[in-house]
Amino acid sequence: METLLTISGAGVNPYSARGLTQTLDHIQAAAAMRRTINGKLKDLSQPQFRKYTSTVTSRDQVAPPLDGVWPGDVVSVGCAAELSYLTAGGTPQRPVVAGSSRVDGAFTFYRPQLLMKVVSYTTQEDEYGRVVSWSLVLEED
Repeated sequence: METLLTISGAGVNPYSARGLTQTLDHIQAAAAMRRTINGKLKDLSQPQFRKYTSTVTSRDQVAPPLDGVWPGDVVSVGCAAELSYLTAGGTPQRPVVAGSSRVDGAFTFYRPQLLMKVVSYTTQEDEYGRVVSWSLVLEED
């Protein structure tokens, strides 16, 4: 069984990603909002901080091949998670994984291809149950 997720270099091996989940969130620096003295909310964020953080987790039989992958390493991630935009007048805000774009009603859905840095990687093995849990935290470069 394969997954939609791709990670440059390391890849995602069989039996490591069944039941995989991926989050796409904004990095903390993307939100810089303050209230004026009159109570109006103002967005003070800078466009260059509009980046994503992602957490990939899974419970399967083996760990993914991330030996030698360290915090700060750059990887290209073909996301399993989708983003979407209004088809009429809209465009994708990130590069699109080839073949992942689809239209549903008034919206176009796609899986983004993101250049990301590894923040952390953890793995836990249940020897008796033969289950490996792992988590990979990434931030867009």
